[in-house]
Amino acid sequence: MEHVTINKDVYTITTDKEKMVITDIHRWLSEEAYWSKGIPFGVVKGAFDNSFCVGVLCEGRQVGYARLVTDYATFAYLADVFVDEAHRGKGLSTAMLDVLFGMPWVKGLRRTMLATIHAHGLYEKYGFRACKYPERLMEVLQGPDMYLKAGE
Repeated sequence: MEHVTINKDVYTITTDKEKMVITDIHRWLSEEAYWSKGIPFGVVKGAFDNSFCVGVLCEGRQVGYARLVTDYATFAYLADVFVDEAHRGKGLSTAMLDVLFGMPWVKGLRRTMLATIHAHGLYEKYGFRACKYPERLMEVLQGPDMYLKAGE
């Protein structure tokens, strides 16, 4: 699959995993994200390796990230979307999602889902809505602090 790389001011938005900094992604997810506090590096690396990712880099640091868990044909789940606090308000989330949802294969997916407590307005720009048939959805949820409990 061909990678997309766009330069925007001092930022590079890319789908090339070789340019991304997995240690920065892990630090943010394990220390900052409400959904993955304490997540082990190996779990982040496995998720990174097995997902389609887009990232934002600034001066060699990973300052933004999102990943699609996908079969590349019919379904995707958008996860781990973040922009480091010092770099927010500069349109970087929109730039990442523009790259992601602008890809022809992503446009052809039957369903893309996400779970979030923030930024509904941002996601609505890309067509996300509350589930039409929530009664059809089920989940097994370990809880947002599962990684902290595992380390005790």
